[in-house]
Amino acid sequence: MRLNAGNTDLENKTIADFSKRQLAVGDGKETNISPSPLSGEMLIKIPDQYIVHTSGDPIQKLFKVTYPDFLHNISSHEYHRSRVILTPTNIMVDEINTTALEKNQGMVYTYLSQDSIDDTGDDDNDFRSAFPVEYLNYVNMPCIPKHELKLKVGVVVMLMRNFNQIMGLCNGTRMTVKSCRKNSIECEILCGSHVGTKHLIPRIEMIPSDTNWPFEFQRVQFPIQICYAMTINKSQGQLVDTVGLYLPRAAFSYGHIYVAISRVKRPEGLHILIDSDDGSSINITSNVVFEEVFYNLPSVDN
Repeated sequence: MRLNAGNTDLENKTIADFSKRQLAVGDGKETNISPSPLSGEMLIKIPDQYIVHTSGDPIQKLFKVTYPDFLHNISSHEYHRSRVILTPTNIMVDEINTTALEKNQGMVYTYLSQDSIDDTGDDDNDFRSAFPVEYLNYVNMPCIPKHELKLKVGVVVMLMRNFNQIMGLCNGTRMTVKSCRKNSIECEILCGSHVGTKHLIPRIEMIPSDTNWPFEFQRVQFPIQICYAMTINKSQGQLVDTVGLYLPRAAFSYGHIYVAISRVKRPEGLHILIDSDDGSSINITSNVVFEEVFYNLPSVDN
């Protein structure tokens, strides 16, 4: 459903073959290699036309493939909305986005959060003194922005909270930074029905709902993060022309590979870089699919 139609019979055949391969990956049927004898995981071989080969810096190579002529297109909204890099972990997302920020020209604006823990209602300060502000500043969770947020005018960011759904400011909305102010950031929406509209994003209070901490953590920060790259899980619902998939480690979650390769509108827009243990690029990766999920699904005949 997400793939664009071709202009010729050959293009349509290529798209149909790519669609079948996507579904086979999602169903766990794209198994071209025997299970690993050590882990038992199912391994698949990625066709060479989608593989990015490199023996140097993999992030720089994949960024150049996914974002060609980056500096010449830095102000083009169509350029930025049509491409993204996906990777399994937030650590790699941060590294790729830091690389993109360094490539952007202009002054760096640094915004620090205000962190605190909820009042326990106890007059004893031992609990509070055990978690000083300096410690809280180092707390990083996927659902909230970091203590230190660095931005430049023109960078692509993603909204991390449902802010105003009527105006298109939803969790996952991609925007570009138009101006950085002391207490607000002006952003322009890149995608969706509200594309082109500008909004002022203020700092808000954010409290993680699912943590293992013995206290209620609160961070006051701008609810945005740089978004030239995002995690595969966060990409659900996104649809772009060019996807760069970076796998420095094997996929570890159900349906990771299928979700990643189904974000692209056209087969030629998919670029995959898989790291091996020795630092070279390979074309083999694991595909985590729990086939028992499909056991009780009704058949077409029924």
